[in-house]
Amino acid sequence: MKFLLACILFAYSNTTIWSGDFEKSKKEALQTHKKILVNFSGSDWCAPCIRMHKDIFDSEIFQQYAQSKLILVRADFPRSKKNQLAKEQQKQNDQLADKYNPNGIFPYTLLLDENGKILKSWEGYQHQSAAAFINDLKDLE
Repeated sequence: MKFLLACILFAYSNTTIWSGDFEKSKKEALQTHKKILVNFSGSDWCAPCIRMHKDIFDSEIFQQYAQSKLILVRADFPRSKKNQLAKEQQKQNDQLADKYNPNGIFPYTLLLDENGKILKSWEGYQHQSAAAFINDLKDLE
């Protein structure tokens, strides 16, 4: 039983944390000098969004890279009533979309510097491996 608990804790400790608070993430990026990766997603209706998270963002190699190099922000726009966000979170996501994704592209991923300046954007699902996506990020270091 202790071994199982240790395995669960280890797995959880290697999971990247996606924030929903862009302003807080921006402050953290300024303090740590990390870049901000923002992902606009429809977690319960957008098949390419779901696939991108599964294939790239949930991969062990991406999580290891992100822990040391990135502040992750997810702006989710679920449609199912059971998955609706708190009003304050929805308001923050709407404001972030107004600024960075006014055309409503899903998935849409941005790499920002610590001041919020766009360094690169990816429209739609990236048909590449997690390692190739990380290489794209490394090219901008």
